[in-house]
Amino acid sequence: METQESLRRKLEGAIDLKSVVKTMKAMAASNIGQYELAVSSLSDYYRTVALGINAYFREERIETTNEKKVLKSKNESSVCAIVFGSDQGLVGQFNDTLTNFVVQTLKAMPGKKEIWAIGERVQLLLADVGYSSTKLFSLPNSVSAITPLVWEILVKSEESQENGEINDIYIFHNQPKSGAGYIPISQRLLPLDEKWRNSIAEFQWPTNQIPEIIGSYKSTLLALINAYLFTSLFKACAESLASENASRLAAMQRAEKNIDEMLDDLNYKFHSLRQSTIDEELFDVVSGFEALKDDSQ
Repeated sequence: METQESLRRKLEGAIDLKSVVKTMKAMAASNIGQYELAVSSLSDYYRTVALGINAYFREERIETTNEKKVLKSKNESSVCAIVFGSDQGLVGQFNDTLTNFVVQTLKAMPGKKEIWAIGERVQLLLADVGYSSTKLFSLPNSVSAITPLVWEILVKSEESQENGEINDIYIFHNQPKSGAGYIPISQRLLPLDEKWRNSIAEFQWPTNQIPEIIGSYKSTLLALINAYLFTSLFKACAESLASENASRLAAMQRAEKNIDEMLDDLNYKFHSLRQSTIDEELFDVVSGFEALKDDSQ
């Protein structure tokens, strides 16, 4: 049977736990803010880069882009999936949902599959379903740490393409939904073929003035394409980290609600037991008084 002392200890423990949950909520909310700001800033930059590439195509009168044939045949084609997971706790089904999406998407693609995992947990989940990772990258823990990761991925992807090891490169990550939650999405990063050209062409030049390229056409296009690849990977990583913290924030909100309910229950039990103890002591006093009264008579 519970005593007042045991209930008091439980109450103190629940209050301490609620304080920890509040701190984690504040940290998650702060992290979401910085990653969402990075994504918002990148959207404007990405649009500028896309407009620059369109300006190049218009200046050079390029209507189509031929896909580079790196490998000899379709049977030898290789698809590289860059998967952004999470290594932090309290994120629910974050990695599981993404893993299922990656598996279903890759099944529909022909050729050999190669996995580059960002985060050990998603790497292990993919290995459990038969997709072993050939490269593993550490997850960044801040906006400033995203840039070194992106450059490392770009360098390795360029090396792999030059060596003919991979043909297509796809990015997989969780993207925040409006309101709350997240959804797993994919984006083809390379090759820069007609499909990519059409996606870039969706960005219309904002004025009636014909754009003009200054400087070397080749170096300008190379710089724009490098910026496109960089922003695509940076945006994917930032959105993944924002989704991770949104998932953690939701988990902390549920935990806080459960703790509040537990505190209400413990407080009710504590005060009920305290009142019962007081009532018993009063009954003992009254009984003793009545007994002394009878003896005096």
